[in-house]
Parts: sequence; structure tokens; C-alpha cells
Amino acid sequence: MTTADLHTATGAYVLHALLPAERAEFERHLAACDSCTQEVRELAATAERLGLAVATAPPAHMREQVLRQIATVRQEPPQTSARGRAGRWTRALPRMALAACLAAAVAFGGVAVWQYQSAQDARDQARRTQQQAAELAAVLAAPDARTSTGKLTDEATGTVVVSRSMDRAALLTSKLPGLPDGKVYQLWFDDGGQMRSAGLLSTPDTSSATLLDGPVGNASGMGVTVEPAGGSDQPTTAPLGLMSFPA
Repeated sequence: MTTADLHTATGAYVLHALLPAERAEFERHLAACDSCTQEVRELAATAERLGLAVATAPPAHMREQVLRQIATVRQEPPQTSARGRAGRWTRALPRMALAACLAAAVAFGGVAVWQYQSAQDARDQARRTQQQAAELAAVLAAPDARTSTGKLTDEATGTVVVSRSMDRAALLTSKLPGLPDGKVYQLWFDDGGQMRSAGLLSTPDTSSATLLDGPVGNASGMGVTVEPAGGSDQPTTAPLGLMSFPA
């Protein structure tokens, strides 16, 4: 290799992409070249950080995807003409770049998938929250909205708002006390004495407004019970209160 070739072989050296004779020649050059020594040190440190970045396992399908894509990459034919030793490692650069990209993909693949999924989950949750807020506002502002108020505890009250045109209902609570860990308020539609889950009410503030899950249908009223975290298929405690829907 020429002197110019030696100065640009640092990446190939760090990736172990030099032929044995070229590697020995470069190491002799390295012993006398401070700038190449520094560059090799920095590139090696970068490669080490890539390895340390593996915090989670890559997804199972990554190996199959990489193998499928490798199978479609056109391979270079053997070189039969002599162009000098510099040409050999120069032609290897595309393969070295591919190897580096694959190494980075493996190193960061698991982390990137986890980060992407976390961001996607956050976006989905934000969209659901915005949609629920819009639906709640629509019910409360509906022209045919009707209200009914009742007591839930000695101090807490609940006001149910029903829009028959939208077939939806909302509950406004005031002074509903917090619950111990492992307990949650659950809302129910009263379908002629048969209770149908209308969703969960998270630990309330001083006052809160909640859109009931599902259509009103033929329900004549609603109730609130205290259930284990996650809710129940049917009430397991006596209702705190039952409120009839306004006619």
C-alpha cells in the first residue's frame, strides 16, 4: 500500500477487513503515525460503545430479514487482474460498510424496536384520550342532553348526563373519596336489573367527568361499585348509588 492508502486504512483495520500482509504493513505504519493511532483508538472506542449499547435482544424476525436481504445482494466476481494491494482493500469498502451497518443494526435493533413501540403506545394513548375527551364534550353539549343527580356516599354526589340521540352517557362526580391500592370504582349500566359494565373510574380528583363505555341502549339507569383492580364481570359489592336515567 502507498502512504496515502495507509492513512485511509484505519476503518478497515478496526473492522479486521485487511488481509494478513496488509494488516502487518499497516501495523508497522501505525507504530510511526500518531494521527492514525489516534483515529484507530477513536474508531475502536466507537465500536466498543456500539457493543455496549445492546440493552435488549433484537426481535426474532431480524435475523431472517437480514439473511433474506443478503441473499439479494449481488456478489462481486473474483478479481483476476493485478491492480495492486491497495485496490483489494479499497474494493472491500462496500462490504465493510455493509458489515458495519449490520453490526449497528444488531446492536441498536432491540433498543430501537423498544423505543419505537413505546413511542407508538404513547401516541395511541394520546389519541384515545383526545377522542374520549371530544366524545365527552359532545355528550355534555348535546341538544338533547338530560341530567339526573344522586348521592354516592354521605358527601359524594354523582350526576349522569344522557344523550339519547348519541346513545351515550357521562358521569360527573364530586367529592368521591380515593380508594386503597387494589381497588377501583366500576361503572355499570342497569339493563332492567341486569348490570352491564360501563368502564372503570380511575381514582378521582375533587371532581371528575367520565364518559361511560358503550352505548346506553335500553339501560334505565346506572350504578357505581367498588371492585378489585381491573374490574369485574359482574358487581361483587353493593352499589354505592343507583341513578335512574332521565326520561
